[in-house]
Amino acid sequence: MASVTLQQLSKRFGEFIAVHAVTCEIADGEFVVILGPSGCGKSTLLRLIAGLEDASDGKLLIGGREVTHVEPKDRNIAMVFQNYALYPHMSVYDNMAYGLRIRGMSKAEIEARVQKAAAILQLGSFLQRKPRQLSGGQRQRVAMGRAIVREPEVFLFDEPLSNLDAKLRVQMRVEIKKLHDTIKTTGIYVTHDQVEAMTLANRLIVMNHGKVEQIGSPIEVYTNPASAFVAGFIGSPAMNFLPASAGADGRSLAVGGLKLPLSAGTIDASRPVTFGIRPEHLAPGPGPWGELPLVVELVELLGADTLVHCRLEGGNDTLVVRLPGTVVPKVGERLGVHPVPGSFHVFDGETGRRIAVS
Repeated sequence: MASVTLQQLSKRFGEFIAVHAVTCEIADGEFVVILGPSGCGKSTLLRLIAGLEDASDGKLLIGGREVTHVEPKDRNIAMVFQNYALYPHMSVYDNMAYGLRIRGMSKAEIEARVQKAAAILQLGSFLQRKPRQLSGGQRQRVAMGRAIVREPEVFLFDEPLSNLDAKLRVQMRVEIKKLHDTIKTTGIYVTHDQVEAMTLANRLIVMNHGKVEQIGSPIEVYTNPASAFVAGFIGSPAMNFLPASAGADGRSLAVGGLKLPLSAGTIDASRPVTFGIRPEHLAPGPGPWGELPLVVELVELLGADTLVHCRLEGGNDTLVVRLPGTVVPKVGERLGVHPVPGSFHVFDGETGRRIAVS
């Protein structure tokens, strides 16, 4: 196991900067998920760590040793890819053992490592099968087994569950979590799926346009988003946003006919601001400051929850409200809701950075 240190790590393709000066310390044994939309630079950052891309600037250290320009084979890392990358003509055993044979390892050591990995991944009864005889989830376990037998200092995962159906994704997500809890090797995992990120990570690195928007634990990123981008990307459904204006004293906010006090931070009354609140933090009925009058436009029944898509009465601004599954408003019905005290955020209308909370 080893720590991974990124110091102002950057990657340029001509004039285009794919990764902007990323600095982060990943602790020994930590599982970090790099999260963001397509094209944000997350896979490029992983490839820089793997050595599959050469860094344009900055430094990369693994276990305290600088490896910025070291060949991938000499970094003592193992990578699990999205497409499994198994040899179709080889058995599961041979797929897992092949890399060890290339390294000149003894038959006894290869046998011990493959059997140990097979036991961890519950692949013991599949060792003589070919990849075509396996399900998608089993193939991905073989790919992970091939990485495990190398006993690397760092595991890298490049969207490994993207090719699986919804049920298998959940199953494999649980297995990856159990795997890390068992072997406790440093892990870096790339995904655009926030559910995977929230459930797997010790910490998240949220990226946007090649830059790091926020680094923090899943609950920290969810409850204290550093920007409107993070707030809108984390959470399903996404956070609601409404245009707002600051009071003259900078300690209150006018939104949708309500005047809301701010418990932390002040706002420059001359700057545009945005009010943000999650669907689960809008409660039916009037609150301490009144209510937001909404008109129901669409209702989604999810069993435990009901998602109500609404329009602010007299305007075009839309919100989503999460209600208990037993509550089912009708389309066209008027619905009054209020922000739960201590649950909303204020973002700068120009930069998108969070500037106040309540």
